[in-house]
Amino acid sequence: MPHELSHGDYLISDDPTRLDPVAVQAYLTRSYWAEGISLETVARSMQHSLCLGIYAPGGAQIGLVRVVTDYTTFAYLCDVYVLESHRGQGLSIAAMHAMESHPRLQNLRRHHLVTQDAHGLYEKFGFKVVAQPGRHMEKRNPEVYRPSR
Repeated sequence: MPHELSHGDYLISDDPTRLDPVAVQAYLTRSYWAEGISLETVARSMQHSLCLGIYAPGGAQIGLVRVVTDYTTFAYLCDVYVLESHRGQGLSIAAMHAMESHPRLQNLRRHHLVTQDAHGLYEKFGFKVVAQPGRHMEKRNPEVYRPSR
């Protein structure tokens, strides 16, 4: 049974059959964190994640919260967006509530995310700057979505 929440006439749902990878890719390819990402990559990432789609009245997908998780100890929150034409209606907050109340994401030890500009949103849900940044490491490939020449 899908995990769903209504927000006015909008719907937030984890039903994978409702997801529209083409709509998600159209947004992500112009985002600062996934510029140039291919449809194949988006579709594959969605298949291997818990996704909460945000749907406008009429059913068009206008946002997403994607969570990479083992459902037991860790969750990485990523690819969170609401289309510009639907912002200002509390949809990001509603989507975060949907993520936090999701039955498969309860009692995890750590939730992680990376953001450039949405600190205020995430702080409302208990996210803080990494307490011990010296323990965190990363291996980055920022050119991975750019076509090779």
